[in-house]
Amino acid sequence: MITTITGKNQVTLPAKLIRELDWKPGTQLEWTKTTEGALVARRRPTRGELGRELQTLMKKYIKPGESVVEGLLRDRAEDDALDRKDEERGI
Repeated sequence: MITTITGKNQVTLPAKLIRELDWKPGTQLEWTKTTEGALVARRRPTRGELGRELQTLMKKYIKPGESVVEGLLRDRAEDDALDRKDEERGI
């Protein structure tokens, strides 16, 4: 497959390749250059995919019925309360 770089440094990827990779509009690619000068594009995971992966990794640390999001929000509220106390004491 041959593509051409436009005057705006844009490249159109072949539709067949995009379909095979199941990439959708908005997919972000991370580019790296090999020592041989080749370009390698890897699809960056979405925030949702990263969140699900993190949740899977943290599963062993979470009690049944506990919400990770609620725990994070609770921790954030506690940190904010401590910050307010420090500000009141002039720290």
